Amino acid sequence: MQDDISGWSEWHQHFSQIDEISSPSELHGLLTGIVCVTQSPTREEWQQILSTLNVPELSDMALTVLTDEAEDVSHALSEDELDYLPLLPDDEHVLADRVQALADWCAGVVLGFGLASGHIRADEMELIEHLQDVAAVEFEESDNDEEGEDSYQELYEFVRLIPVSLALGRTKVAVDESSLLQNFHAKMQKHKTSAENNVVEMFTPHRPS
Repeated sequence: MQDDISGWSEWHQHFSQIDEISSPSELHGLLTGIVCVTQSPTREEWQQILSTLNVPELSDMALTVLTDEAEDVSHALSEDELDYLPLLPDDEHVLADRVQALADWCAGVVLGFGLASGHIRADEMELIEHLQDVAAVEFEESDNDEEGEDSYQELYEFVRLIPVSLALGRTKVAVDESSLLQNFHAKMQKHKTSAENNVVEMFTPHRPS
């Protein structure tokens, strides 16, 4: 699928400069892993989620893109038509870039699923391990041939529907009921406590001992 059709061009435009995330594909994997477990996050919830990852505040347009895609992915994962697609660069890009993007996407799914879920079902550990294995794949120049292309396609088809399996049979929980924002709330509480302490110190006279 071409970049403009798949949405890769738009995602690259909005998200490629985020230092805290390896690539737009990792962000798409993160999103996918999250909505395997939770309902689609709102714009405000995305801001909070990204804050826990120390990602700088996004533009309104970027937040809209993220929110809309989460809704689309959530719908795709709930269907039995198996039409979910990772967001990756098309085959006009060199193989090394596509392999790295697939690895990033797998890493993102693992991260998002882990952040959103308090538990892993018995049959899911193997699926997570498969994603971790592909996330660790390293491209070598000797792979840059027809056999390498075939291997990439096999890996792609192997991991593409793992999120469908992770989402299958789950009752989606609200974002604020998941473990997703615990770090955010902890951070906000820390800031609140720190601010309160500063106020107390400010208005507490220093008395001689």
